[in-house]
Amino acid sequence: MAPQLIAYDGLAAKSIPYSKPHLWRLEKAGKFPRRVHLGAGRYAYVVAEIDDYIRQKIAERDAGALSA
Repeated sequence: MAPQLIAYDGLAAKSIPYSKPHLWRLEKAGKFPRRVHLGAGRYAYVVAEIDDYIRQKIAERDAGALSA
């Protein structure tokens, strides 16, 4: 199965309401999945990587609850 891509506008449906500049800062810091360049000014994200990011954030939350 080929990887699926999601455009910036689709991230809100995944509960990621960040602005483009904030996402770029996170990406540059290695804290968010890297974009895939599609063409002139067009970028998308790999859905599986976004889903992994969400799972990681949930795991971080759960780990913090255990240590509190």
